[in-house]
Amino acid sequence: MKDPMLKAGVIKDLVLLACVGVRPVLVHGGGPEINTWLDKLGIKAEFKNGLRVTDAATMDVVEMVLGGRVNKGLVTLIQQAGGQAVGLCGKDSNIIRARQMVEKDIGFVGDITSVNKDLIVALVNEEYIPVVASVAADPVTGQALNVNADIAAGEVAAALRAEKLILMTDVPGVLKDKDDIKTKYTALDIRSTRQLVADGIIAGGMIPK
Repeated sequence: MKDPMLKAGVIKDLVLLACVGVRPVLVHGGGPEINTWLDKLGIKAEFKNGLRVTDAATMDVVEMVLGGRVNKGLVTLIQQAGGQAVGLCGKDSNIIRARQMVEKDIGFVGDITSVNKDLIVALVNEEYIPVVASVAADPVTGQALNVNADIAAGEVAAALRAEKLILMTDVPGVLKDKDDIKTKYTALDIRSTRQLVADGIIAGGMIPK
């Protein structure tokens, strides 16, 4: 979410929900911020099927940016808006466990294998808003893994048996013609979604969503 005004508005809504008894959990990525720091360090950003190709140097940047700058920035915004937040990443208390994807040339990208909800539940019960960065660890090797934030949010929501899952994106939706907002699909079922992926209409970062 690049627009600071939009981000501030979303955070205020999140805090308002918490104030009226809803118990939100925020799971985030931070692609634009990662790209900014990769560029500063002279590391080329690459993507494959909507997933970031993550070599060792990129993984270091991903972990530092998501678990540090982005995560603590969101915590600060929540608290400035009157909420109470705790910043975490998927490594903490093994919230998100993953194994490295087997695809060639994609690097340290993880497939989520399990979610430990205990710490999140404990924080929610104390009326904190957990803010979870989408960095996981392989439970065997301890290797940090970059996991897609949309997929991570879905897995966390499933583990919590959440009533609602809201995915936020900076695009208006799935468009038949990416340059024409009037071609937006208003509803999709599983079969038609798979066909749109096969046809290349749903591509890149929209595939995980």
